[in-house]
Amino acid sequence: MAKRIAVVGAGMGGLCAAIKAREAGHEVVLYEHADSVGGTWRANRYPGIACDVPAILYQFSFAPNPHWSHHYARGPEIHAYTQSLVEQFGLGEVLHLNEGVARATWDEGARQWQVETETGAREAFDAIVPALGQLSRPQLPEIAGRDDFAGTMFHAAQWPDGLDLTGKRVGVVGSAASAVQLIPEVAKVAGHLTVFQRTPNWVVPRNDQAVTPEAKALMATNIDVAMKLGASQRAMIFDQADTFSWQAFQWTPEGRAAFTRTALDHLAAQVADPALRAKLTPDYPVGCKRILICDDFYPTLCRDNVTLETAGIARIEAGGVRTADGFHDLDVLIFATGFETTEWNWSMEVVGKGGVSLKEAWKDGPEAYLGIMVHGFPNMFMLYGPNTNLGHNSISFMIEQQVAFMLRTLAAVEADDAQAAEVSADGQRRFQEGLAQKLSGTVWADPHCRSWYKAANGRIYQNWSGNCADYAEATGTVDREVLAIA
Repeated sequence: MAKRIAVVGAGMGGLCAAIKAREAGHEVVLYEHADSVGGTWRANRYPGIACDVPAILYQFSFAPNPHWSHHYARGPEIHAYTQSLVEQFGLGEVLHLNEGVARATWDEGARQWQVETETGAREAFDAIVPALGQLSRPQLPEIAGRDDFAGTMFHAAQWPDGLDLTGKRVGVVGSAASAVQLIPEVAKVAGHLTVFQRTPNWVVPRNDQAVTPEAKALMATNIDVAMKLGASQRAMIFDQADTFSWQAFQWTPEGRAAFTRTALDHLAAQVADPALRAKLTPDYPVGCKRILICDDFYPTLCRDNVTLETAGIARIEAGGVRTADGFHDLDVLIFATGFETTEWNWSMEVVGKGGVSLKEAWKDGPEAYLGIMVHGFPNMFMLYGPNTNLGHNSISFMIEQQVAFMLRTLAAVEADDAQAAEVSADGQRRFQEGLAQKLSGTVWADPHCRSWYKAANGRIYQNWSGNCADYAEATGTVDREVLAIA
């Protein structure tokens, strides 16, 4: 019997879930609080935004896009890709824009989820799919005087429409993933740019290339062959990442040596000044933090109108930023300081069996079986949940595996003439113990490694413990010793 499923969030994960659940014959309602689909690619509009995963991987296997402009897709065209999925798969008829979910409550008597939206509407569903992402809640650092700044100040994920930085004195706090993309663009127009760096990052070359109109036209002459070649290329790049790139995080001697050498050579080739090079050389192992993939960040720091400031910020004042070694006059202050990643403060409240909220269940830290299911929350299937993040490959692959697991589980529920599936407490505990054991052998477990991948207590809440092939195998079957179906 087909299930009625509420998918919450219309980013990449929610779109995949809605498409595949409908193909499997289920009734779907797709809720999105914003006025457009796309998730992070809708919300983030800073100049230079792009994906640091090759475009051929950062798309769904069932919806290849032959129109990418570069090997690494730009943010606006990824947003356009998500919008195209709505049209291609007819999601418009089930998509509720400007209507997020405020609360979902498990009704044990009815064996259903009662969903209340932000508009006050209430509906019952057999299953819910929270697809709210890990990187959607901007984080501002606690710096003294932050609210005293008299100029224009904002987080990079909340870039103002129509902002003109021409000739302005601009400060960027942060030098990681978002920063290395926006800094080269800001430097082109700013009168002066000061980059406030707390910790340098390991950076490897992107070697990006534009896909020329002629190349696109050539591929269009035989689209069937082009698609076959694309699938073959995708498989090759995927296997290379899953086999070799993963070793930088698995912490093999070969992996860490190869990636360290690549990053140091990239730095040496692009930064001639030894003093600046020293400021940009990390003192922690490669892979500990997110490895950045960029061609133009280092050259930007060598520009005459750019200063790299590594002295700690003492406080923010009305006219700028005061560091340990001086004052920096600024007109605009941009925080490229990432997102809240370990608290998992969802925009919706979820209440499971016995009136226990997900926030209560996660009071000691978020955990989920396969990053998808949580004990006490029947027929709830998270996408991009705890311990499903990657440092070496594409999250779109992980999302497809999670959606496939959800559909297998619901098929098992139907085969048993049952109503719901729930991970057992023991099954979830054993999974977490095995996960922790595997993670203990990765670079993230290094006691000197501090990153957004793990919390202050040292637990790694974000990342998967193996490569993508491991995850596909783990999610490939429904384990009846772990899942209770009734």
